[in-house]
Amino acid sequence: MRVSRVLGAAIGAALLTATMATPSALAQPPSGSSTGSTVESDFYLPPSPLPAGSPGDLIRSEPSHLAISLPAIGGTLPGVATRIMYRSNDSNGEANAVTGTYIDPAAEWTGPGPRPLVVVAPGTQGQGDQCAPSKMLNHLITYTPPIGPMVEYEVLAAYSFLVQGYGVVITDYDGLGTPGAHTYVNRAAEAHAVLDAARAAQRLSGTKISGNGPVGAYGYSQGGGAAAAAAELADEYAPELDLVGTYAGAPPADLKKVLEQVDGTILTGVIGYTLNGLLESDPHLRPVVDANINDAGRSMLNMVANQCAGETILTVGLRRTQQYTNSGEPLSVILDRLPEAQEVLAKNKIGERTPSAPVLIQSGTSDDIVPYGQAEELAGAWCGQGATVQFSAMNLPPLVPGSGAGHVIPAVPGFLGMGEAQAWLKDRFYGVPAPTNCR
Repeated sequence: MRVSRVLGAAIGAALLTATMATPSALAQPPSGSSTGSTVESDFYLPPSPLPAGSPGDLIRSEPSHLAISLPAIGGTLPGVATRIMYRSNDSNGEANAVTGTYIDPAAEWTGPGPRPLVVVAPGTQGQGDQCAPSKMLNHLITYTPPIGPMVEYEVLAAYSFLVQGYGVVITDYDGLGTPGAHTYVNRAAEAHAVLDAARAAQRLSGTKISGNGPVGAYGYSQGGGAAAAAAELADEYAPELDLVGTYAGAPPADLKKVLEQVDGTILTGVIGYTLNGLLESDPHLRPVVDANINDAGRSMLNMVANQCAGETILTVGLRRTQQYTNSGEPLSVILDRLPEAQEVLAKNKIGERTPSAPVLIQSGTSDDIVPYGQAEELAGAWCGQGATVQFSAMNLPPLVPGSGAGHVIPAVPGFLGMGEAQAWLKDRFYGVPAPTNCR
């Protein structure tokens, strides 16, 4: 607990500094680069061709410095970080290379059995390569001129797991840091990246986790969708993993419904991320998209492709997609009449398969970004398939709709969301029977 308080204070101080600092005081990627540090660039360039192997095999690794760490007797708090590149598969089943970070904990593991591993599936980081969590963890706070502030907020979840003695691996996802567009909210690609991150961490030598210990998946927002996608694909794609539980907070399970709601909010720009990702995974959509967007739409897609979330909020936030279409209609209306688009959205819907391990789904009743209703429908679909599901509705009044407050507040430390999620996952590692409110 003392370690937890010290690290919490350090994180808090860093975040406070971020709000007070001038742009020149923050870590900056090299000018004109969308791939972050030029020192790191060689690491993020996969060998061509990829070496023979299986999903989860390590391609390369190197030490990684955590921006927030404390020297201590016997090691560094909260742990020792290693940057990794591992084999995975993209949404079309083709082998790809994904990067991430494994952090070996300094804290002792006092629970039963082997030390657990938690895969943290990050929430929205952005689409530029400089936004990859494995890069952001080295700086915590970065600034890309002229208006690109970004904080690696996933340290809050990752560090809270580390102080409990869990190993933690954080995936960068497909195309984030590595060449090609980040396939944002792509169901299969994200599920593969999450499951293969667990495999890669367990195959890394010299760590405190075992090669077959218990695994938990944890994610909120984009990460909630990635964790949920991994949960329902684990039995088929990675049956050897001992996945004991998955936390999926505010999961974007039905992209069509999410796109309808997010349009015109502070996070309108994630629609650009989504389109760019779909064009990467399903290039046959390009003529359809080109025929329906205008020059402003093309400019927006090109712009957000190289941005982190903070910059996208400041440049595209609160705009509506009707500004970007030839017909002046919202993008969701246009997608409704395009069979090719409907097919791709259906392919990315989460809830068509059955998780084999327990799942906790959380959603805020006033979530103004990821609709509550589609998260509730996901829980219902999985319950109907016989899965063990606990659905937790976080009742909040509407808070400045469109500002993202209804989406973010449930995940903030000190509110119900993170505390419930961490306690639930701890119970899975301690062998407590999983609760369910399936009817």
